[in-house]
Amino acid sequence: MRSNDPLLQSFRLKHLTLKNRIISTAHEPNYHDGHGMPGERYRLYHVEKAKGGIAMTMTAGSASVARDSPPAFGNLLAYKDEIVPHLRRLADDCHEHGCAVMIQLTHLGRRTGWNKADWLPVLAPSPVREPAHRAFPKTIEDWDIERIIADYASATQRMQAAGLDGIEFEAYGHLLDQFWSPATNRREDEYGGSIDNRLRFTFRVLDAVRKAVRPDFIVGLRLVVDEDWRQGLSREEGLEIARRLIATGQIDFLNVIRGHIDSDPALTKVIPVHGMRAAPHLDFAGEVKAQTKFPVFHAARIADVATARHAVASGKLDLVGMTRAHIADPHIVRKIEQGVEHEIRPCVGATYCLDRIYEAGEALCIHNAATGREAMMPHVIARSQGATRKAVVVGAGPAGLEAARVLAERGHHVTLFEAADRPGGQIRLITQLARRREFVGIVDWRMARLESRNVRLVFNTLAEAQDVLAEEPDLVIIATGGLPQRPPIEAGGDLTVSTWDILSGDVKPADDILLYDDNGAHPGLTAAQFLVEHGAELEVVSPERMFFPDVGGMNVVPYLAALQTSGARLTIGTMVRAIRREGNKLAVTLASEYAERDLGERLVDQVVVEHGTLPLDELYFALKDQSVNRGAVDYDALVAGRPQQLRGNPDGLFQLFRIGDAVASRNIHAAIYDALRLCKDL
Repeated sequence: MRSNDPLLQSFRLKHLTLKNRIISTAHEPNYHDGHGMPGERYRLYHVEKAKGGIAMTMTAGSASVARDSPPAFGNLLAYKDEIVPHLRRLADDCHEHGCAVMIQLTHLGRRTGWNKADWLPVLAPSPVREPAHRAFPKTIEDWDIERIIADYASATQRMQAAGLDGIEFEAYGHLLDQFWSPATNRREDEYGGSIDNRLRFTFRVLDAVRKAVRPDFIVGLRLVVDEDWRQGLSREEGLEIARRLIATGQIDFLNVIRGHIDSDPALTKVIPVHGMRAAPHLDFAGEVKAQTKFPVFHAARIADVATARHAVASGKLDLVGMTRAHIADPHIVRKIEQGVEHEIRPCVGATYCLDRIYEAGEALCIHNAATGREAMMPHVIARSQGATRKAVVVGAGPAGLEAARVLAERGHHVTLFEAADRPGGQIRLITQLARRREFVGIVDWRMARLESRNVRLVFNTLAEAQDVLAEEPDLVIIATGGLPQRPPIEAGGDLTVSTWDILSGDVKPADDILLYDDNGAHPGLTAAQFLVEHGAELEVVSPERMFFPDVGGMNVVPYLAALQTSGARLTIGTMVRAIRREGNKLAVTLASEYAERDLGERLVDQVVVEHGTLPLDELYFALKDQSVNRGAVDYDALVAGRPQQLRGNPDGLFQLFRIGDAVASRNIHAAIYDALRLCKDL
């Protein structure tokens, strides 16, 4: 029986019939093979979404059409002929599941660096530097224009030869719309000034492309229709550009965005992170649809099915992009079709995925460790073919919850012990900051899975060795996490309180606080924002040479906004050497390794410190000698995806492993990855 769900209705784009209305828009996960080619890892990532029922997946974000558009964040190299067989295999495999495949092509213009790849000059319509990528571009010349137009055409031919269903050109923050925007085009020749002149380069690219490929090959643009910027494109200009592009008859769809992306704060308004407004540009995209009466796509933090359904049902969009949502769960459509939407793993807006890309890593979901690792990590856990085992998991933080989930999915009988009265571990500390409350979705989703698998949950129990042994387990997973540790301070370290003390409410924030962070990650910044929101006068001191190096550029934006709005002081390259009491104040001696001397004192009411955690490992060591493997992990087997077979203790009663922060202080993703890759083979 055909569903009446708006999201499950087909849509005809030119000659192509898409089986539903949900797509994954173009983005660059940085999964290339090391040479700018979409190899096995890249292919399996997209094929998983095809298996999950998505109508169309767009690869690349964006693939470079020319040598002087070197990769800024792992971009594919569409100017090389060898990309064709790679993309052909990807497209064929996705097509087998009824999923269309397109690719995004671009010339980055100024949005890259000159000291990459072939060290060719960065170019732009005018010599206006982009703060995000920091290069000073040369002004594009006539011979550059002719060369790049030909590059666009030949790259498009390669995509057609690979059997893709179409392409979209990137026109927000890249070379095409660098010509459009008054902020980046200061030319006085035939490519500057009037809208017609600023569109001349784009029109010439489209002309060349249409002459190079079959008439039925789909061509669209992802374009900015309003830069939301005093010196940029206005809404009125953007709509006029959209109308003129449509009037050429050379494009088949618009993928609409609003804003500009030349800095971290600007990018975060375009692609919001957690704590920011969901689907902030959806209504605007709907206005473009109403004004143009043309196929319109859009993606910008449309993370839940209800919002996606509203976008299509209300006629705002023809196809709705749920891109980060599919990084969290590539099987969204299948779960909608099966009537189990409640089983969709939620995107919590952590934006760990994009921050890793922009910091030269690969895209990883904060709580789906299988994404990007499809060759080895399953999105759907297979039941064990061996005997059912009795498993005990101790600790209901992210590591323990994931371990219990995976073991239960494997068909094992699982008991989960937790010392607190509710699950979550350090995630419960994160969510004390109102802006980060969405992270509770990591906990809630897993708890729902455990309840559906009849996992025995034992809260308010600080499990000891006898509690574990009483269960007569075959397998024990220690996921007890860690406890805060103090940074190295020569004297007075006992006068400090931890970020945990503050976030848990065990210690009330004082009026004048120095927060010393010797970790450089989210915990210190979470506490810092919490403190200023509670009215504290704050100085953040760090020995790092840059501000919180383990927090990516998109996530740092709301933290800095809160700290700078409150007037907080930020001091880097500086250590706390000693603390002493002075009356009812604390005198904090600051020092520098760079200057090799003390830098003076601060008088404050309270010193809060962040230096990661030390493993809470007493239970692990109490059980170690009674286990068959004495806690040892066969790393070769772990990495290769084979079961753990170590049996160093013939008198042992059970296998024993520890995961997450019970091993060493890391992050949420590391804890969940520990659990998944170990437990999927147990």
